[in-house]
Amino acid sequence: MVKEFSLGIGLAIVIFLAVQGINLFPFVFLGGIGYYFFKTIGKEELGNKFLITGGNDDQSNVPQVDFADIGGQETAKNELLEALEFVKSKEEIKKLGIRPLKGLLLSGPPGTGKTLMAKAAANYIESVFISTSGSEFIEMYAGVGAKRVRKIFKEARDKAKKAEKNNAIIFIDEIDILGGKRGQNGSHMEYDQTLNQLLVELDGISVDDQVNILVIGATNRIDILDNALLRPGRFDRIVKVDLPDKEGREHILEIHTKNKPLVADVSLEQLAKETFRFSGAQLENLTNEAAIMAMREEAEEIEMKHFKEAIDKVMMGEKLNRRPNEEELKRVAYHETGHALLGEVVNPNSVSNITITSRGKALGYVRHNPEDDFYLQTVDYLKDQIAVLIAGSLVEEEILGNRSTGAANDFKKAMELAKKIVFSGMSKLGVVSKDTVPQKLLYDTMSEIIAEQEERVTAEILPNQEFIAEVVEDLLVQESISGEEFRARLKTEQEVVA
Repeated sequence: MVKEFSLGIGLAIVIFLAVQGINLFPFVFLGGIGYYFFKTIGKEELGNKFLITGGNDDQSNVPQVDFADIGGQETAKNELLEALEFVKSKEEIKKLGIRPLKGLLLSGPPGTGKTLMAKAAANYIESVFISTSGSEFIEMYAGVGAKRVRKIFKEARDKAKKAEKNNAIIFIDEIDILGGKRGQNGSHMEYDQTLNQLLVELDGISVDDQVNILVIGATNRIDILDNALLRPGRFDRIVKVDLPDKEGREHILEIHTKNKPLVADVSLEQLAKETFRFSGAQLENLTNEAAIMAMREEAEEIEMKHFKEAIDKVMMGEKLNRRPNEEELKRVAYHETGHALLGEVVNPNSVSNITITSRGKALGYVRHNPEDDFYLQTVDYLKDQIAVLIAGSLVEEEILGNRSTGAANDFKKAMELAKKIVFSGMSKLGVVSKDTVPQKLLYDTMSEIIAEQEERVTAEILPNQEFIAEVVEDLLVQESISGEEFRARLKTEQEVVA
């Protein structure tokens, strides 16, 4: 009400002055300048305040997150807990002459639980917790970033004293924005000044401080961080927070299904197997999507089919309304059946689902699940993957008479795998350098690797044409076939042939 009244009074004054013949340009000009400074400088000060307090005092309270709430990261948790013991036992480390840990860096892919681990760390040592992001420190105004760094450290100390706590954690997410290598931003020195101030603040942390400040940074781009930030005495430990293995995924699924009603036959172990390379965030989303699908069907409990549908959605996206015409759909069915056939040949029991339902950018797809997580790739494994990738296109060629553009992404991945074989020293060229190998020689060697797998795949397709046609007919009717059903059909076909 006051705002509208003030606006009306101001408008009346402007009209009155205009009627009196007074030149309003100087007033408008000065008013514009005043408004600009109010919006920029005033907003800047407000931004500084918001950065520290998050708009309220809740951000500085001890987070109610425990390490037991984080699954699939036992190694990272143990390493972090060991480091936190030094923070908790201040008197003991002083007796032994141990300097305090000033910074911990959590490095790993998105969604692996880095922020959760920082909150759990604050809860474990009962510290004030202040969270921010690297982008919050970077502005176009010179000196603003450095000022914000000084202010956040001061605020951490003040809030710890106010809360009568001995420890404070400053969590900086996406620290690579703030801590990138200096000199990479041309004439824009604001980045370098901000990083320099952070280094100064880290150097100023002492074991004799009344409040112990621990800086925890999180990044998925550790390769671009400045070396001065990573040296001992600043970020003393780098904790790798990687994608969970199969046991870790099962643990995460157990955590996120505690509050969800599941049908008795839901196997979290099987779901863990089928979610290879899923992050913790994706697994949480998976359980949530499965619950949503159960709610849509008005089911009282979540079934295995809901989880499997949710896996497809998390991996590929929502089902699309678009539907190819009959000829295209038939070609898609042949293409995906080819992938599935070779998938079972090179890695039995690996096919989880075959579908010709459009999701995301894919008109159809086959979901493969490895028997176990793996960390090394042999030349045989890479060649097997090339065979699976090109199988769809070769089925189109052998049975339908020609190929289509639908295999473009398959060929791109196949060429990348062939290149990996060459540069890993597993081709006939032996050990080669990326910088010295002639491009024509590289191309010829990669083409030879692909051609070898084309012969292998064709030899598998020709005796199985009738089986492929039968699977295609079922796919056109059902749109989806489970891996179990596909394997049962394939086994029957092989017994008949034998």
